Amino acid sequence: MYALGRHLLVELKGCNAELLDDLQFLKECLHSAAIRSGATVVGDSFYHFSPQGVSGVVNIAESHISVHTWPECGYAALDVFTCGDTVRPEEAARLIMESLEATDSSLVELRRGLLQPRTSQCARL
Repeated sequence: MYALGRHLLVELKGCNAELLDDLQFLKECLHSAAIRSGATVVGDSFYHFSPQGVSGVVNIAESHISVHTWPECGYAALDVFTCGDTVRPEEAARLIMESLEATDSSLVELRRGLLQPRTSQCARL
């Protein structure tokens, strides 16, 4: 089976609460992780909740990297979804994990767009 993409679902616990509530820091963190993992950034959208917490997504040509934070719990939910063979999604996840100072984490990988191998290109479905 051939997979069009890889989707990493990452649980980050024991994170620095101040960093989890800092929209600008998170934006820079996700952008940097995307670039350093070989992705091409094409846009982003971030929102700071009241009284705390941030949701954000960095759109990459290869799909997206997103985060949702609960500073009061020291927790962040991170998604790294990449298509193709040029991006290193584990590298992006590792960089974000380290930047948020997570003391505990778990990662589940889903292979997306599972297809039977074909002799001709699938013409992007």
